[in-house]
Amino acid sequence: MEEFKKALESKDCQKVLEYLDDYLEIIESEKELRDLLQELEELVLECEEEAYELAHEMAHIYAHLDELEKGLEVYKRLVEKYKDQGEKYLDALYHLADAYEHFGMPDKAIETYEKLLELERELGNKKEEALTLAHIAINYDELEETEKAIELMEKASTMFRELSDERNYLVSLLDLAHFYYELGDYKRAEELISEILKTPRDAEIEINARIVEAEIKAAREDFKGAFQSLKLALLKALEVDDEELFSIAFDALYNFITELFEEKMYKEVYENMDSLADAFEEINKEYEKFFKAVKELAKLKEGLENEYTKAYESIAIEEFKELLDELKKIGTSVLSVRL
Repeated sequence: MEEFKKALESKDCQKVLEYLDDYLEIIESEKELRDLLQELEELVLECEEEAYELAHEMAHIYAHLDELEKGLEVYKRLVEKYKDQGEKYLDALYHLADAYEHFGMPDKAIETYEKLLELERELGNKKEEALTLAHIAINYDELEETEKAIELMEKASTMFRELSDERNYLVSLLDLAHFYYELGDYKRAEELISEILKTPRDAEIEINARIVEAEIKAAREDFKGAFQSLKLALLKALEVDDEELFSIAFDALYNFITELFEEKMYKEVYENMDSLADAFEEINKEYEKFFKAVKELAKLKEGLENEYTKAYESIAIEEFKELLDELKKIGTSVLSVRL
């Protein structure tokens, strides 16, 4: 692909990123891939705005080769490059910590964020300090040190409130609600969700709050309430016409239904599908048909009279049929071995 090669030769980082995915498609050997990575390693140190996006792409390629550490070395070289350059050094440390977080290395992420935190405190940058505390808290939660995560997130939350940073304050409350849910303190988790939902907020926060609210209600065995919360999340995403947010809400709903099928809680499914189907009757007929098919499948699984075949065949979207096929398979495997 000539455009990519020209961009690489001219060290046009923006164009390299633009054509990289297409160029990767035509690479035929591992040697070609490794030669490309070597060239990109030299280029990334000369990039400015695109450096971290390129480093991210390279890290994923190295991870594909089972050599993630080499990908992380790219970030470390950028840290070293900017070591004596103030804000650029802080930015490099942040991206290294973020890479550790992204690739599932919370202990390393915490270690790097703590270096960043120390420097931010020296500079007196309260907002960045609060954001870094929040990141550290999330990584402690990944390590299942949830009480430590709560302690740090509460500090971050207090700072956001004092800074009048409304959005990050609400996000911190959402994280805290999830942490308390994980600890089984549903009362405190519900209080935090209520505080979020009574405050003017953006759609992303509201949808994620509804998803956590559904988790809490399901844990309390309020399955009707859980489905209601997930329905409100879907409808909010439709209201703001955001496909990504709708996908997040729909995935949460489908995963919840999957969990109920795995637990053979079919009644909890078929008793709550009409509400979802009715909500989509005037909005999208295919979603309405999908939810009705889920209801009939749950009845089939329960051994009740059902119209699953008719409902399934009425669906025109192949992806919905595939989702139903996956649900139907649950619990029907011949052999299940647990080690």
